[in-house]
Amino acid sequence: MASLLDDEYLKPYEGAVKGRSQHAYDRAMQLTTGRQSLSDWAQAHEFYGLHRTKDGWVFREWAPNATSMWIVGDFTGWKTAREFELFRIPGTDTWGREFPAEAIRHGDNYRLEMRWEGGRGERIPAYARYVVQDETTKLYSAKVWDPPKRYVWRNATPPKPKGFTPLIYEAHVGMASEERKVATYAEFRDNILPRIKAAGYNTVQLMAIMEHPYYGSFGYHVSSFFAASSRFGTPDDLKSLVDAAHGMGLRVVMDLVHSHAVKNERDGLGMFDGTEYQYFHSGAKGWHKAWDSRCFDYGKIDVLHFLLSNCRFWLDEYRFDGYRFDGVTSMLFWDHGLGEAFTNYGMYFNGSVDDDAWAYLQMANRVIHEVRPDAITIAEDVSGMPGCAAPASGFGIGFDYRMAMGEPDFWFKLAEKVRDDDWPMGGLYWELTNKRSEEKVVSYVESHDQALVGGKTFFFQLADAAVYWGMGKDQHGLEIERAIALHKMARLATVALNGGAYLNFMGNEFGHPEWIDFPRAENGWDYSHARRQWSLRDDPNLRFKALGDFDAEMISAVAKNRNMHLRPIKLLANDPDKVLAFIRGDLMFVFNFNPVESFSGYGITVPPATQWRHFFDTDEERFGGQARIEAGRTYSPEIVNDGKELVQQVKLYLPARTAVVLRHVK
Repeated sequence: MASLLDDEYLKPYEGAVKGRSQHAYDRAMQLTTGRQSLSDWAQAHEFYGLHRTKDGWVFREWAPNATSMWIVGDFTGWKTAREFELFRIPGTDTWGREFPAEAIRHGDNYRLEMRWEGGRGERIPAYARYVVQDETTKLYSAKVWDPPKRYVWRNATPPKPKGFTPLIYEAHVGMASEERKVATYAEFRDNILPRIKAAGYNTVQLMAIMEHPYYGSFGYHVSSFFAASSRFGTPDDLKSLVDAAHGMGLRVVMDLVHSHAVKNERDGLGMFDGTEYQYFHSGAKGWHKAWDSRCFDYGKIDVLHFLLSNCRFWLDEYRFDGYRFDGVTSMLFWDHGLGEAFTNYGMYFNGSVDDDAWAYLQMANRVIHEVRPDAITIAEDVSGMPGCAAPASGFGIGFDYRMAMGEPDFWFKLAEKVRDDDWPMGGLYWELTNKRSEEKVVSYVESHDQALVGGKTFFFQLADAAVYWGMGKDQHGLEIERAIALHKMARLATVALNGGAYLNFMGNEFGHPEWIDFPRAENGWDYSHARRQWSLRDDPNLRFKALGDFDAEMISAVAKNRNMHLRPIKLLANDPDKVLAFIRGDLMFVFNFNPVESFSGYGITVPPATQWRHFFDTDEERFGGQARIEAGRTYSPEIVNDGKELVQQVKLYLPARTAVVLRHVK
């Protein structure tokens, strides 16, 4: 689809569709005055904050309401000093000053002391690139990061082939260790990246990279937008992680949180210059009640400068290969989309959309793709906003992908609330292929969201308490057999029908049990559920290993079936027997979701004169199955009458709750 307006259902809203896109282009022209690219304009981080110069240092901060300001730190004994007082640059809302080289050194801690009419406060500079917490006082301060030896990058970014299918491994650095602790960038680099590579994924998605004061927020209450979280290590440690991933052929994207900000004042942007409206909307519009956080005003030029520059910063400084934008629905709608079902097109054009936020997101995608044409951008949007993952040239926002958030909801609903006998094959197929023709989506059974406190991993949802006593290699309880079979089948169906990309959260590929819960006062600051139990995956005596091995085989098959998401889906069977079959590329996928009935000689109609060879199946012994399907067998079609006409069919043995993958014999 070249344009959103090719959709007949959007014709009644043509004016609004064009108007939104025009508003975004007009805003970009206003920002750049037509004299430079938007990405060249988006370099506020090179102006604001603390920077080395040829002769020393320079510091600048945007604070319109401030009346006086100082830098205080190790170099001032944490007291205001005349030689570190900042001055308002004439005719601007910017404060700044130059300092001699010997005044500030690598490793010095510092912050701002700011005054305004009727008040004063300590603040962390908004553009600080390294922020640390004092172990004793628990207060945050900025830290000078200017090591004698600059980090030297060793590896180039892996190329993105034409038709690239991102196979995304969503991960959290801090909870990546099996130990009850906060893991580090270095530990993730050395211990987890090799696992991701061995599992066959080609893209790593890192959560919680932007600095956040509360570990339990999962990284979504950001305080310092230009600082890599110091609880995991230094800026160079993060660069080393990204560099090592590139050396393994892995691309790295990060969660970018521009949907809201932590409300903290001393170590965040809340009331930064004594006003609530500097970065955020004033009044109720500036508060996200459900998240207890602040909402950006995307209509202000300086806020756009801050956020668009942030989009560029992580690409330039840390060589990330793109972003997953968190909370896009919350950004787009004044009511944040809370409780909305989004059942008709009129809901996108009834005044509920923040057009400034829409324009910001389109400009953000422009900046990112101007800086890195090969970067990927992913929208976490549950609203189904038309054009979210469509190009700006077709009146879209410009994301490369949209998260298919209905898919995990559907899988968990089936697992929790629907009898196995009642699983609808038509509904399943529709949910896994339901997307707008102009967009690509990230397909997934579960991300981190499903297992947060109050939820479960998909495998735990299927197995429940049996996971604690029934996962031995020689144990075969009914609950575990069902859980193992459906875990594999759900993932295989989802990746095989993916709408552009596929995602898995760290550890869930091998059926990680239980839920995710970060240390907090309510659980006695316990790390038991904020870690990954890799020993389950590695133990040959446990069936978790079989699940992990299956996932690796599955991912490998998709990777070898190149440009898979571009291949059309030819539906072969979707019937009351609970058999779902389709061809995609060189592979045929046949699922028997029937919980009790196996089929012998089940006929699947195939294209004429095609032969198919067994590739792998979910019932193989190495994958925790019963080895009931003949491995390596070649299937030639037979001419049969299906009741309507003569067709060519291959006859398959389909045990209950199994799936088989066949490869076209050329």
